[in-house]
This record gives sequence, structure tokens and C-alpha cells, in this order.
Amino acid sequence: MKHILSAWAIAALCCGAAQASDVPTGDAAAENLPTRPFSPYANRVFPDRPLWGETHLHTGLSLDAGAFGNILRPDDAWRFAKGEQVISSTGQPVKLSRPLDWMVLTDHTDLMGFAPDLQAGKPGVLADPKGREWYEGYKAGGEKAGETAFDLITNFSQGTLPELLLESYSPGADAFSNVWEEIVMAAEAHNDPGSFTAFIGFEWTSVPKGFNLHRNVMLRDGAIRALQVVPPVTQPPSGSTDPKTLYEWLEAYQEKTGGRAVAFAHNGNLSNGWMFPMEGTYHGGEVDADYVANRARWEPHYEVTQIKGDGEAHPALSPEDSFADYENWDAGNLDLTELKTPEMLAGEYAREALKNGLVLEEKFGVNPYKFGMGGATDSHTALATAEEDNYFGKSVSVEPSPTRIAHPFVKSNLGEVPGHKLVASGYTAVYATENTRAAIFDAFKRRETYATTGPRIGLRFFGGWDFNEADLLSRTPAVAGYERGVPMGGDMPTRETDAAPSFLLFALRDPIGANLDRMQIVKGWLDADGKTHEKIFDVAWSDAREPDANGTLPEVGNTVDIDTASWRNTIGASELATVWTDPEFDPAQRAFYYVRVLEIPTPRWVLYDKVRFGIDLPEEAQLILQERAYSSPIWYTPAQ
Repeated sequence: MKHILSAWAIAALCCGAAQASDVPTGDAAAENLPTRPFSPYANRVFPDRPLWGETHLHTGLSLDAGAFGNILRPDDAWRFAKGEQVISSTGQPVKLSRPLDWMVLTDHTDLMGFAPDLQAGKPGVLADPKGREWYEGYKAGGEKAGETAFDLITNFSQGTLPELLLESYSPGADAFSNVWEEIVMAAEAHNDPGSFTAFIGFEWTSVPKGFNLHRNVMLRDGAIRALQVVPPVTQPPSGSTDPKTLYEWLEAYQEKTGGRAVAFAHNGNLSNGWMFPMEGTYHGGEVDADYVANRARWEPHYEVTQIKGDGEAHPALSPEDSFADYENWDAGNLDLTELKTPEMLAGEYAREALKNGLVLEEKFGVNPYKFGMGGATDSHTALATAEEDNYFGKSVSVEPSPTRIAHPFVKSNLGEVPGHKLVASGYTAVYATENTRAAIFDAFKRRETYATTGPRIGLRFFGGWDFNEADLLSRTPAVAGYERGVPMGGDMPTRETDAAPSFLLFALRDPIGANLDRMQIVKGWLDADGKTHEKIFDVAWSDAREPDANGTLPEVGNTVDIDTASWRNTIGASELATVWTDPEFDPAQRAFYYVRVLEIPTPRWVLYDKVRFGIDLPEEAQLILQERAYSSPIWYTPAQ
């Protein structure tokens, strides 16, 4: 048996025991103490681990989720997120592999109260012909319920909901108020500061003519403030689909209650170019100084990956990026009433928005697209499942079954999004000093967040001017990161020397997940002529691979067994770390940098379905993927 001897013990063995008079005391002892505490964990004030959560989830209280057949309520969703086993709406036992640390529950505000009354067949619903039609579809269940739900969504997006139902389930109606109170009080009941944070929130569901302009809202506050207000809606006459009306509501909320709130958009890929405008907005407004200031103030976060597709990049926008073609949805708008055209793409994807934000900042002095990255499910099952082997689908109609892949997500006379295109994604990691509403909300405001497509990959990213290889020797690189730089989501410190920016990166695989393939830095910048550019740098990778003469890194390999839906961690690395300095830095150019971490290939959810149910899959169904994480960017602004 080996023993590790302290310096005092070694001294005693070699030279005799130290005498009491040899031990420094008083001022002499104080002079020998280090400037830092001996314990490296004492006096630590920075966040020491990511907190994992979900920012976008619907229960049976949402009008579309309820029409699909979701009978679970907020209490079920909260218990599930905290790690409890629940029974899904289709009667299946389901549980997360690991509990989440926090969640925002975001039921739709429009027609609050309608879904429970539809399921119950209340007279007020049946009194309207369309309401009766939807009720019959819901009662039929299965594929018919799915068709009913999409008919409801189409009427919602096209502004053709029956007036009687709008009046009965809008702000001021008892049913609307009762549901808002249920949402608020359920969050209060499950909020457990220090252990689990339950945020009060909602989805503001702007989808004019099927163009996705949705925003989710997260409140920093509790019931006392939340119940002072009525959440905003988008359907006239009570509401508007123009995002500026949401900004006005957020301003009014803070003024009235003294509380705090933020909003974040999602699925720009379904907006047909309207999510990140550069000149005019969908509603006829201008992208002017007022617009950029309000968007920058109220939207510090973007949901970059979820069930309805990944929104980081698109191969048409980033042709030099071999990993840009990942879970792209680019057929058309949300209800497929208008197909996609190439010129729409630039207003839809996060990387392009980050680049265009530099252009608008140069023009107005404010960057409206200076957002942190996050992932979510947008599941309408009340179940925040983002793992490929535990995927319960977008809605109740596509919870696990031998036929769920055959159900298209949406179908119109212009085309369809097939069921196998749905994505098992994602989660948001937050670096907060404690697991409380205040601390997590504040992390969102400073953008110290990152997205993953489901795995709980550990990721640190710092920017500074003098990081070096010695900073990697510690198992706590964040000490150097916070002391001499800024974390993800921040702005580079003032440049006081001729140095180029250096970045400290550290990634750990999910403890129960796949090894890592590589870490990349994505750089975007604005040149002197006002044009934007991007470049992908492979900065750390596994398995002693060497880039070729063109600088291209070979693929990591593939250990997936198609017959068993399994893989082996015999390739890749459990962790990657590096310090990288920008070799092409121009101090006169605005720029941003973010990290993309890729796992080795693993089975996609449809392959798990194939093996478990013994089913055949369409030839075009993707069976394997490389899951990933996206850090929030770090921005560099030239000295003025």
C-alpha cells in the first residue's frame, strides 16, 4: 500500500522531528502564507459548474398541445423535470436519465383555457361549428387528432379562428385568468431555491401567415409580481403579432411590478426570412435605432436548436463549413403555406444574424443580434426529453410507437415535413453562481449560457489577451479565465498591447455519453468595406489526426452498430483543451468568436425506433448524427 507523505512528514523522517521553535508563528507565519487561500475553493465567487435546463416546454394547457391529446398539466411537467417518473398522455412510463436543474414552462398565451375545455367537450366549445369539429377530431385520437391540431394551428396562423372562441378565451375571460393562475402557482409550488429552479414563463406565439416570429418570456420573479399582470396575446382584437408590442408589454411589466423579464426567439428557420431583419420588419416597420435598441435590450438569448430543426448555420450560407448541414429544416414556413426561397435564408440562421449584427452595430452603435446561445425541446408532450434514446416526440400523436415515423410533422398542398425529420434537441447550460431564479436569470442577461443538442457536454470558453499553455495545466481553467479574461457571452477587455486575442477552451464529454471528436472556433467579422465574413478553425481534436495540405482534418471515424443502435467510445477523446490565438486578427475589424464542440457519431432517435420496434425506415431517413454544443459568442469591438 502506498502512502503519500506531506512535506512536514518527509522533513521529520529525513532530519528529525521539527521542534516547536522551528515552526513559524505570528508575523513570520503570515509572511509565508500565499496571497490566495491554501484551499483553491475558498473565496470562489464565479460559477463552478453548468446548470442544465429547459427553456421551452408545453403542457396540455397549450391550445395545440391539448388538441394533440396532451392531458398532462404543469404539475406533471415539473415533477418530470425534477427527475420523477410520470405516465405520458399515451399511458407510457417515462423518466429522464438525470434530473434537470431548472426549467421555464412556456404554455401558449393565446386561447388560454381553450384546450382543457376542448378535451372536456364544454358547451362553449361545441356551440361553435369549428369547435365541435375540433372536439370530434380530438376524441378520435391518433392520426385524426394530429390532423385536428394542425388544422387548429393553420387557422391560428392565418388569423381565421372563430370569433366566439376568441372572445371566450382571451384576456378578461375567466377561463384565461384561471389558467394563468394555475401556471403561476404550479411554478411557485415546484420552485426550490438551491435545488431546482422553476421559472414562471409563457410563449408569445406570433405566427402571422405562418411566419414564425415566436418569443418565449422568462420572468425573474415570483407569483406576487406575475399575478399583477395579464400575459400578452397575439390574436386581435386583444393582441398583435408585431414584436414591438411584446417589448411594450415587457416594459410595462417591469414598470408596474418592479420585476424583471427577458424574451428570446426561436426557429428563425421557419420565419421565411423575417426573424433577423436588416431593413424592414414583417409588420412594415424599419430596422432603425429604436428597433435595434429594443431588440438588444429585451432579447439577450436565442434558442438555436430544438425539435423543429437546428438553427446555427445552413450550407447555402456557409458553404465552406462541412458541418453546417445539420438537422436543417428549410422547406418553408411553419404551416407550409409558403415555400422557402434562397434569399430568405440570410434572415433565419444564428451565425448569419451574428454577422449582420456587426453591420447594424457599425450603423447604429447598438447590436440587436448580440445574443447568447441556448437549446430547448419545444415539446408539446409536457416531457422535456432531448436524448436520442429517450425521445418522446414533439406531440402526443408522435410519442413512441411503431408508426410514429410515418406521421408527417406538417403537410400542405405544397409539401410536407416527414416525421423522421423531427429532432431530439436540446438543452441549455447556464453558468450561475447558485441555483435560484435571480442567479440563473442574471446569467441569461450576461449571456453566460451555451446550447447542446441533448448531451450534457461540459464547455468552458474564455477570451483574453495573454492566455497561454500553462493555463491548461490546472483542472480548474476557469480560475485563469475569470481572472484574466471574459467568459462566453462577454466582450473582450480593452486591448492595451499589440497582442491578438487568445482564447481558453475546455470541453468534457457527457459522463454517460459519447466521446468528443473536435472543438472548433467559429469567427465572424466585418471588413473595412462593410462586408461580413466567417471562418471555421479546428483548434483541438482527438486521436492524433493531422490536417492535410489544405488544412482539412480527417473525419474521426464511426463505431455505430446499425443492427443494435449502439456505439463504442473507442475513438474520440473524453476531454479536449487548448489555448488558441487568432492568427488573422485585424484590430480595426469588429468580430465575434464562438465554440462548436462535436461528438463522435452516435445513433439518431429513428435508429433506436427501428431496433426497438423492428420497423422499416424510409431510405432517406438519417440514422446517425454528430451531436454538438454551441457556446455563446465573445465579441471584439475596436477601440473608438
